[in-house]
Amino acid sequence: VQLQASGGGLVQAGGSLRLSCVASGRAFRRYAIGWFRQVPGKEREFVATISKNGDKTASADSVKGRFTISRDNAKNTAYLQMNSLKPEDTAVYRCAAGLEFSDVRFTYADWGPGTLVTVSS
Repeated sequence: VQLQASGGGLVQAGGSLRLSCVASGRAFRRYAIGWFRQVPGKEREFVATISKNGDKTASADSVKGRFTISRDNAKNTAYLQMNSLKPEDTAVYRCAAGLEFSDVRFTYADWGPGTLVTVSS
């Protein structure tokens, strides 16, 4: 499945952004979707994941209560709503598709290019 993330940008601390991940190709509803982020010099970090039909979600402790993952299988799109953004949330955010509901990046086979989120203090 091919993925394309969008919605990044520059926002002040405390602000909000919504990222979108649009899929094309094979059936979107067959895949769990994960969001990961990375800053230069650091490993790619798990942010959130959602199961194939959206009945299960999980997120990293660092974003719990601030970020919400969701999906609309009719639109082949997953979302990451990010509220109360902090400067430490600055990163390139990427979405990925995998057959398992997982917070481990190696379980995701298909990755889209990232979208940059910059949070100013």
